[in-house]
Amino acid sequence: RQRQLPQVHPCPLQPLARRAVRAGHQVREGVVFITATGALATLSGAKTGRSPRDKRIVKDEAAAQELWWGKGSPNIEMDEHTFLTNRERAVDYLNSLDKVYVNDQFLNWDPENRIKVRIISARAYHSLFMHNMCIRPTEEELESFGTPDFTIYNAGKFPCNRYTHYMTSSTSVDINLGRREMVILGTQYAGEMKKGLFGVMHYLMPKRRILSLHSGCNMGRDGDVALFFGLSGTGKTTLSTDHNRLLIGDDEHCWSDNGVSNIEGGCYAKCIDLSREKEPDIWNAIKFGTVLENVVFDEHTREVDYTDKSVTENTRAAYPIEYIPNAKIPCVGPHPKNVILLACDAFGVLPPVSKLNLAQTMYHFISGYTALVAGTEDGIKEPQATFSACFGAAFIMLHPTKYAAMLAEKMQTYGATGWLVNTGWSGGRCDPYPYPCNEIPHDHHAYDCMR
Repeated sequence: RQRQLPQVHPCPLQPLARRAVRAGHQVREGVVFITATGALATLSGAKTGRSPRDKRIVKDEAAAQELWWGKGSPNIEMDEHTFLTNRERAVDYLNSLDKVYVNDQFLNWDPENRIKVRIISARAYHSLFMHNMCIRPTEEELESFGTPDFTIYNAGKFPCNRYTHYMTSSTSVDINLGRREMVILGTQYAGEMKKGLFGVMHYLMPKRRILSLHSGCNMGRDGDVALFFGLSGTGKTTLSTDHNRLLIGDDEHCWSDNGVSNIEGGCYAKCIDLSREKEPDIWNAIKFGTVLENVVFDEHTREVDYTDKSVTENTRAAYPIEYIPNAKIPCVGPHPKNVILLACDAFGVLPPVSKLNLAQTMYHFISGYTALVAGTEDGIKEPQATFSACFGAAFIMLHPTKYAAMLAEKMQTYGATGWLVNTGWSGGRCDPYPYPCNEIPHDHHAYDCMR
């Protein structure tokens, strides 16, 4: 018989933040501080990013038929028995704690297609993080929440047994689509929960003929919606948070017959080299309620040094989308007018702006090309071409051509125009590299060309 956790009620924001700070001063949970702006700052321990090689999906009969397996696929298999072994290990650990933290929340702002999720965490900071990142229900919605559609058991730093079948380290992130459950062992990096649920949406939404997208999205005052696809460092967040347009979301979306909708209720922004001048909206969003991950700050003034990379370059801020002044609430919009594929081309081959036909759009969507340059990933000194199918290969469940076919169908049905925008260099390789791609000054000019 599988062990169950007792019924626990969700905790409001202010008590949750206080508990995160108090619990953070206990050795078993890790240190948590309040910064000068009121944001909560914490460390994620040994893991400062996702662990894709430690992520497993149960390959049952249905998953074997439906999911993308084999060469090039991000999906690594495990069996049901191993999943249940890890699940029981996580539940036993959570049951041993004085407190666990439970979030009952939603994914997808489209009320006809939202998903109910329950996240059970060992650390208060993880609960606050997901409070910010998922859609927050009203009191009335909580009363009638009922049985969740998906549940996460997050045991944090408590490790898996490395000698269990399919395990390759003390970290394991396991998804069972049949049971609608996810188990996290051996990592405190909060992004595992966010991206784990995104992967689940890449499985659930196409079953409803809804396209799940790794993209930013905004809307003009006249109702024209733009989608922005791009890998790290291509300017996706910068372009989607245009002051002249309403922000629908910065990272994860769905495109249904009703239009577009944000999957999340918050933003997970990179903080490295953040400044008030370059990103005023993100800068101002870092206040009480925001979670700062792996940043460094002055212990006397509590001022954060966003240039400090001593912990990791992958410093992050998680905040509710309402903290952005021009956010559109609810985070939904009509069918997109423009589908914009962003590439930071460090080799000077791509033109600044290209209008694409449908076949060209599909080619670039499946290719997911950009160049990694200094400042986008640790250890990158020279430009390196990289490709990520659907601009999010790490998160997709089905074969890339299935998402591409859905995108082509929707673009054709609703008359969207495809664009390829080079936020890198044109007319020859640029060497040396004076700044990372997300600081390149001409990307807004490229967007102006499409208006």
